[in-house]
Amino acid sequence: MLRPRIIPVLLLKNNCLVKSVKFKNHAYIGDPLNAVKLYNDLKADELVFLDINATKNGTVVSFDLVKEIGEEANMPFSVGGGINSLTQIETLIKAGAERIIIGNEAAVNPEFIGTAAKAFGSSTITVCIDVKKNLFGKELVYTLNGKKAHKYNVLDFAKLMVQKGVGELIVQSIERDGIMKGYDKALVKIISDEVTVPVVALGGAGSYAHLKDMYGFCKVRGLGSGSSFIYQSEMKGVLINYPTPQEKITIYE
Repeated sequence: MLRPRIIPVLLLKNNCLVKSVKFKNHAYIGDPLNAVKLYNDLKADELVFLDINATKNGTVVSFDLVKEIGEEANMPFSVGGGINSLTQIETLIKAGAERIIIGNEAAVNPEFIGTAAKAFGSSTITVCIDVKKNLFGKELVYTLNGKKAHKYNVLDFAKLMVQKGVGELIVQSIERDGIMKGYDKALVKIISDEVTVPVVALGGAGSYAHLKDMYGFCKVRGLGSGSSFIYQSEMKGVLINYPTPQEKITIYE
C-alpha cells in the first residue's frame, strides 16, 4: 500500500502566511517564500497553498506569487483560492502548480469540476470539502471561510465530485481547524471508505502523533496539517518543522 503524503497546508492572506482557528482569528506567520525555502531543506513531500480571502473578494490566488513559489519549490505544490475558470487553471499550472484546489465553485457549480477534469485531467483537480455542523447538529458542506452552508449531505457531495471526475478530495473539519487536538477521524473515514479517489485529511492535527493516529485509523492518501508544521507546540510559538525520515517511519508503522 502506498504511504500517505505528509503535507503542510499554508494559508495565504494578502500574500502573507497566516494561521486560523476554526477559520477565524488569523495570526500572521510570515513570508510564504521563506517557508518554501525551509520546507525545501526539510524535504517536504508536497505543499498546499490556500488563499482564504480570494473567493470572498472576487479575486483569485496571486498568479505572480504562485510563479515565485514555483521557481523556489523543490517539491510538488497545489494552490487554491477563488478559482472558477479554465483560464485561471491554465495560468496557475503554467506558473508551476501541480494541482488546482477548488472549493466554492465545486459547491455552487458542480459541473465545473467535470469541465476542468476533462480539460486538464482528473489528477490535476482537487476539491476541498470544508465541513461543520449546523445549528441542528447536521454536518454540511460550507464555503466562504465557513460562512455559507450548502444543503449537501457530505458523503453525497464527495460522491458527486468523484462522479464529475475529481482526482482527489481534501476533507477538512472546520470545527477542528487550528485547535491541535487531532483530526475528525470519523468524518474522514466515512468518506475515504466510500470513494474511489485519494483522500487527504485536514483540520485538527497538532502533533506527529495525530498524523500516526489518523493513518492508523483510516488509510488516507494524504495527511495535511497547518499547525503541526508551523508551531512547535500548543503554545503556538512559530517554528517551521517537518518529520525526519525516521519520524516518518514511525508515523507509517
